[in-house]
Amino acid sequence: MNLPIVYHCDYVAPLPPGHRFPMSKFRRLYQMLLADEVIEPSQVHIPELPALEWIESVHDRDYVEAYCRGTLDPKLQRRIGLPWSQALANRTCIAVGGAILTAKLALTHGLACNTAGGTHHAFPNLGTGFCIFNDIAIACRTIQQLGLAQKILIIDLDVHQGDATAFIFQDDPSVFTFSMHCEANFPARKQKSDLDVPLPVGMEDEAYLRILAKYLEDIISEVQPDLVFYDAGVDTHVEDRLGKLALSDTGLWRREMLVLSTCVRLGYPVAGIIGGGYSDDLSGLVYRHSILHRVAAQVYRQYRL
Repeated sequence: MNLPIVYHCDYVAPLPPGHRFPMSKFRRLYQMLLADEVIEPSQVHIPELPALEWIESVHDRDYVEAYCRGTLDPKLQRRIGLPWSQALANRTCIAVGGAILTAKLALTHGLACNTAGGTHHAFPNLGTGFCIFNDIAIACRTIQQLGLAQKILIIDLDVHQGDATAFIFQDDPSVFTFSMHCEANFPARKQKSDLDVPLPVGMEDEAYLRILAKYLEDIISEVQPDLVFYDAGVDTHVEDRLGKLALSDTGLWRREMLVLSTCVRLGYPVAGIIGGGYSDDLSGLVYRHSILHRVAAQVYRQYRL
């Protein structure tokens, strides 16, 4: 058995002139993983549309219905940052199914990765920062409701604080939220995670990895989760358009190896999702996202999962 990978076709509908959000990166990522023989088609799992009640376990029904029908208030739509279309609404729901499937596969096989995901700025009744429905939070609630896991740890290493995820689980001791992010970056108003580690602008590989290593194993051992969700945002990279940190490709590789190998070595299943990444160099961006899957495939073989 090889590393389970979750993939669903990306949203490719036309965006307005000047809009620079690289929605095609998901398909390019999948194609790169196949071309570089990181994965083969037999490893790939396709998600289904999730039950509406699963989405509504996190999001207000009125918000879900308004978004899916295209009747969301224009001010709220603009705050999301993406123009509405039926194709995007469908993809958004499928993406939630992808996060749920990734979690299920991780619980079965010890490690699984998604080729999308990480919409951690979506609040119960509000989407922000290119995030519509919070796939991580919905997957956590669903996995718990299905009785597959109870205690869940979210390791969020996207450069932006996982503010909505922190807000959703702020009074829920069954989900521990850990966010290590650039302090002087979006969102301006931070929420309170169970553990926040704000970082200064311009931090490079060695300092970043030293801080992560300081916290990582202790958090995992203290929480003792049934499942770890890992948001591996690559907007921490020095060339990222929205980042403000300065990790290299090598730094990202070492980060993914540290997180995944620590979780697996300690016996905790981990579901990896790609998180944020923004660059005019789409090929470079897609490669950075692929580092998660390259490292995961190596860890999967190393620990004979």
